[in-house]
Amino acid sequence: MATSSTGASSASSTLRSSSSEEDFQQILDERKRKRMLSNRESARRSRMRKQKHLDDLMGQVSQLTKDNNQILTSMNITTQLYLNVEAENSVLRAQMIELSTRLQSLNEIIDFINSSNGVFENDHNFDQTTHHHHQINDDTFMNPWSSFSINQPIMASADMITY
Repeated sequence: MATSSTGASSASSTLRSSSSEEDFQQILDERKRKRMLSNRESARRSRMRKQKHLDDLMGQVSQLTKDNNQILTSMNITTQLYLNVEAENSVLRAQMIELSTRLQSLNEIIDFINSSNGVFENDHNFDQTTHHHHQINDDTFMNPWSSFSINQPIMASADMITY
């Protein structure tokens, strides 16, 4: 009987050994399944983070594009205003040159009249002494500027003339 008890114990040991191998395999399979689920969940979270990051970047691109368009529009408006002001300044410069030239001409005329006053008065005195029959009070005719202060230059400003 000893042999049979040894054979039975050997068979039970084989059964236990195969049962423990199955249990071990089940434990390994369970761990593998849990790891696969954990990896799937981790991959899902990673994809969600990646998608959120991509969505954030796309939102940034959209906002930056909008800001860029606003800046370009503002630059175009500012450039147009600058060109308008530059054109207006050019017109004003031309008007200033024209008015300065006119003023200089008028001042030259006044200087000429002031320097010629003695000549006209001498001629006037000559006419009165030699031609008594043409004796007319020619002061206003010969010197039309006598009622004004001739020694003052004529001053003009750009806002006096409107076009």
